[in-house]
Amino acid sequence: MRIVVQRSKAARVTVEGEVTGQITKGLVLLVGVTHNDSESEAAYLAEKIANLRIFEDEAQKMNLSLLDVGGEILSVSQFTLYGDCRNGRRPSFAEAARPEHAIQIYEAFNQLLREKGIHVETGVFGAMMDVELTNDGPVTLIVESKA
Repeated sequence: MRIVVQRSKAARVTVEGEVTGQITKGLVLLVGVTHNDSESEAAYLAEKIANLRIFEDEAQKMNLSLLDVGGEILSVSQFTLYGDCRNGRRPSFAEAARPEHAIQIYEAFNQLLREKGIHVETGVFGAMMDVELTNDGPVTLIVESKA
């Protein structure tokens, strides 16, 4: 799995003009799944992201986690994170998981975050979405599973 993590002051995702997910302070996650990913990768990343110390404490140091600040998550499926642009001019998406596999891992990942007490909003898997956010910092990281 590959996830782009963006610290956000506010974010929302819309599909065909309708808001499907919206958060205030927290993280926007663009979530990509590849063929070999399983629920163990989802569990590893849910734990990692919930506890990443990327929010500022009273001394303005990044020492607090999403759990520490009571933040929310907007999770958006993003198969294009596995786009390979090394050859030619059109990306290859051969490393992106098939939708029937990716949706299972994506939904398991979101559920694991919810089980940690985090409020999780989502887009619509497989839909064309508009994602808006106010990137706080900006702080943007790429987090990958061990596999």
